[in-house]
Amino acid sequence: MKTLSHAALALAAALICLAAFSAHAADKLVVYPAPKGAALNDDFAVRVRTPDGPWHPVAVHLIHVMNASGGVYVPMKSSMAAFDFAGRVEVEVTSRRAIESARVRPLSFAIRPAVRGRALTFTLDRPRNLSVEVNGDIFGNLQLFANPLETNRPDPKDPSVIYFGPGIHVLRGGEKRNALLVPSGKTVYLAAGAIVRGNIICRGVENVRILGRGMVEQSARKGGGGVHCGNSRHVEISGIFTPGCFTGGSRDVRITGVKCISYLGNGDGMDVISSSDVVIDGVFNRNSDDCITVYGPRSHFTGPAKDVIVRNSTLWADVAHPILIGTHGSTPHPQTLENLTFRNLDILDHNETQIDYQGCLALNAGDSNLIRNVRFENIRVEDFRRGQLLNLRVFFNRKYCTSPGRGIENVTFRNVTYTGRHAEQSLIIGYDDARAVRNIRFENLVINGTRISDHMKKPRWFRTSDLARIFVGEHVENLRFQ
Repeated sequence: MKTLSHAALALAAALICLAAFSAHAADKLVVYPAPKGAALNDDFAVRVRTPDGPWHPVAVHLIHVMNASGGVYVPMKSSMAAFDFAGRVEVEVTSRRAIESARVRPLSFAIRPAVRGRALTFTLDRPRNLSVEVNGDIFGNLQLFANPLETNRPDPKDPSVIYFGPGIHVLRGGEKRNALLVPSGKTVYLAAGAIVRGNIICRGVENVRILGRGMVEQSARKGGGGVHCGNSRHVEISGIFTPGCFTGGSRDVRITGVKCISYLGNGDGMDVISSSDVVIDGVFNRNSDDCITVYGPRSHFTGPAKDVIVRNSTLWADVAHPILIGTHGSTPHPQTLENLTFRNLDILDHNETQIDYQGCLALNAGDSNLIRNVRFENIRVEDFRRGQLLNLRVFFNRKYCTSPGRGIENVTFRNVTYTGRHAEQSLIIGYDDARAVRNIRFENLVINGTRISDHMKKPRWFRTSDLARIFVGEHVENLRFQ
């Protein structure tokens, strides 16, 4: 960790805050250079400006994503860039390759870039987390994060602040190598242009903030790099880039505006284990395993998981599930996973060859977990590579579980859309009469433009679920399509 003089801090602030102001006072732009020694990628050049203002270059970082095909995992080079703005901003992305086609996702944002030669341009009027893709390449793409302006930058001279200024910082503390153990009452600030190598760990603490526009660097070492929140409360994690963001045995955790991209095997994005009052808002997760999970007891974390909200976010599973609930728990100490809300989400990809581990929206009750009171609302699923749209099962997965779950109850899917052609058959299956799937309601389920309803025209011997390509097995009660 570096300690900067007042003059150095002022210089760093001047380098970071290259602000451009247009004739319209509301248009503001902040770009920040990469530190010396940062890994960069020249596949793309990015410039931004306020309307009619001068162009400012944006640093393009080299990151890695996972290409998983047939059980073979291959890390792929990709790109990431970020800037802050308010009002309106024009973006220019120049590709090293000739552009035959280009798209900007999520598609629900309806951003249609203008292409001229090797450059594509578009305008933003609000913060967005984007994937810019040239010639259909989803691995050598550009993850572009257009952030809101920072409003909570702490004073680096405040003794309650652990400050990482622009530059590369190697963590060397903790009982593990390369770890920072954050004390209670501290704010950890990663300034724009800061790259931290190691793990930032909250363990048994309270009133902690981890903020900024800096990066926790992706690590090639398994388990290396990320933010971990264990048995803690009143924790805020905001704005940073990290390869993982874990929550276990904790209460009152807020994860906002975090960009989470992993590429190692079993590289979950944001696990929530035996925790309550957790809000995940405005994140971008591209992960080499499950993006968002909610589990019961695991490892040394105990208790139920409840009152979890995930909203206004983008999920991209290069392997496994965008959302997975319920696989892990404790057979000797059954728990309930309840009051879980997923709202206003874009799912960009799901890629899983193993049939037993599919589902963009997967509720898999195992290990004596009971899953109840779950709501999916305003979920937009784009065409993914391989998998199922839905997988609701009470099951006994002997690879990961020691018992079947106790049931799935009271689940609502409202305004869920899927547009694509790769979805395999979805599943809804209970285990037995005592461990059933009960009270599942679909409201305005739309698949490739067709609204699925119990009142739609169909042969009288068809189930409504047949028209949605959902297999409904035994021990399923009160399933409705409205």
